[in-house]
Amino acid sequence: MLIRFFCFLLLIWMIGFGWFAVDLPRAADENVETDSIVVLTGGPQRIEHALQLLEANKAKNLLISGVDRDVKPGELAAAYDRNLTLFDCCIDLGFQAVDTRSNALETARWAARRKDTSIRLVTSDWHMRRARLELERAVPADIAIISDAVHSAPSLGTLFKEYNKYLMRRLAALAGV
Repeated sequence: MLIRFFCFLLLIWMIGFGWFAVDLPRAADENVETDSIVVLTGGPQRIEHALQLLEANKAKNLLISGVDRDVKPGELAAAYDRNLTLFDCCIDLGFQAVDTRSNALETARWAARRKDTSIRLVTSDWHMRRARLELERAVPADIAIISDAVHSAPSLGTLFKEYNKYLMRRLAALAGV
């Protein structure tokens, strides 16, 4: 009986992983405007996509969450071939976050100070589900979150690790942790 139960759990896990790997989140409608944009560092094209959205006036402000403490706005402006005045007026660098959960907490504090009612969350497609879960848990329910996933080509190993992290965070949320 116990073996059947574990086989059933394994089957459920495998079906879930298949869904997770095949149906990755997609980019948001580019016409959607929000109060602010938040981009989580750590993957290619994330920051570039967020900068393009800001320049297209899809939001007035941008938080780059998870920036290394040694990085200066001028260095980012040069790295992304942007004018420093864009960083001075409209971009905040978040130095507190070291993981997805702390990205969400950093974003929640930033959005509260700004009194945002809507946020466009930019991260990689494979990372979006867990990032959104963490952000939904950190911000008040009246803040709308628009998921804007950056297309990538994750490896099977990346998907495997991310799926298990997502399941663990989902279970922790159900347990109230």
